[in-house]
Amino acid sequence: MTESGTKKTGNNGTGAKGKPKARNGHKRPAPGGKPAQAGQTPPQQGTRKANSPRELAMDTLVKVAQTGAYSNLQLNRTLQDAGLQRADAGLVTELVYGTIQRQATLDYWLSRFVSKGLHKLEPWVHQLLRMSAYQLLYLDRIPAHAAVNEAVTIAKKRGHSGISGMVNGVLRSIDRGRSDLQALDIKHADPVVQIALRHSYPEWLVSRWVIAYGEEKAEAICAAGNEHPHTSLRANRLKVSREEAIALLKEAGFEAEPSVIAPAGITVQRGGNLADSDGFREGLWSVQDESSMLVAEVVAPKAGMQVLDCCAAPGGKSTHLAELMDGKGKVWANDLHAHKRDLIVSQSERLKLRNVEATTEDALKLAGRFKPHSMDAVLLDAPCSGFGVIKRKPEIKWTKTAGDVSDIAAVQQRLLNAVCDLVRPGGVLVYSTCTIEKDENEQQVARFLQEHPEFELDRNWPEAIVDQLKKAGAIDEHFDGQAQLLPQHFDSDGFYIARMVKRP
Repeated sequence: MTESGTKKTGNNGTGAKGKPKARNGHKRPAPGGKPAQAGQTPPQQGTRKANSPRELAMDTLVKVAQTGAYSNLQLNRTLQDAGLQRADAGLVTELVYGTIQRQATLDYWLSRFVSKGLHKLEPWVHQLLRMSAYQLLYLDRIPAHAAVNEAVTIAKKRGHSGISGMVNGVLRSIDRGRSDLQALDIKHADPVVQIALRHSYPEWLVSRWVIAYGEEKAEAICAAGNEHPHTSLRANRLKVSREEAIALLKEAGFEAEPSVIAPAGITVQRGGNLADSDGFREGLWSVQDESSMLVAEVVAPKAGMQVLDCCAAPGGKSTHLAELMDGKGKVWANDLHAHKRDLIVSQSERLKLRNVEATTEDALKLAGRFKPHSMDAVLLDAPCSGFGVIKRKPEIKWTKTAGDVSDIAAVQQRLLNAVCDLVRPGGVLVYSTCTIEKDENEQQVARFLQEHPEFELDRNWPEAIVDQLKKAGAIDEHFDGQAQLLPQHFDSDGFYIARMVKRP
């Protein structure tokens, strides 16, 4: 299967200390779940002077905008190459993610002060102004003079006196007018435009969500997508209970609490890089978003079953399935790419799971690899538009189009049709995505059920999860076996999950 859509991003579990605090009080995790960057050796004397953190952030923003690269991947490359100390790495991370998230609102304010128009600016100058305005308007702990002076220094280094003078004038005007430049004070006769400007989203996407969810809920979705993602872990029940894992985390200095929604989940509000912790290396826990953890719980596999995860990389859900099966039976964890198969193998080995077998195959061709009706359960965690993970990949809202949603929905439809015959009579088919688009979710499942009357939705979800979903308003008394989690429900990723059973 081609990677036509945005595959899930794992919760990376890092939390650099000493970086600027955003106005909502959260901290951003650094990209990629790697402990590198912080504390690395700075360049030796005599080498070319390294770029400052703000200049590195600006260059990263330019590359993301010009090449369409994922922000987390480009940022990871930047930080690995730069070898920054933890605080500087945290600043670069905050500036890149925050500027991309808020770019439409920042441009709305900047357009008041750039007389020739933003479209006439060189890309690096535009990103420099955005990034600097973000510091002035959204970050508490960065002094205004530091943001302005550093921007002017970069402008002098990269451009000429005219550019540096313009940058200085624009930013000082923004600084003087900060009290009047409040996003929630933006008013517009069209509610779609108002939401788009306040929360920095493209109007076409806000319009879709207003139609699907109503104005109030659509604005809450947009606001939640701009929050900093928190870190969550999944305790490996084969090695440790959730309570024991929380105790170990607290002993190590982490602020850990049980997840409200995920039975094996633990939320961590403050701490270092959890992928660099002893418990992670020993296989006591995995880093995973709480919404993502619900998928395997809804599959609810039993020990000894044969289970297929069709699009499995990097392996979070496959290994969770294997843990729920007490290490017995078989989880076939499939992915199209060999290098992604290696990620699944690495996860399984770290967790000491012997009932996971990683395979490499086009998911559209799995029916040729496995016999019909050979699986007790099939999970299709499908490629999708990814609008549920905007807080982790903010550029998604700027790079995706309505056409992309239609294209990926067609791929999802083909995938469902290709794998459904592998489910035995009486078996389970779970379909999930990390998006909140009805075309990819409810309407996708409705079409599938119409074309495959041998399947029906199944309300047999874990009772504790159903209760929490009802409390959050994610489902109501009409719950039929499918649920759309929005990012504001549990401060986690937006996720859709549908459990279907094949009639005996």
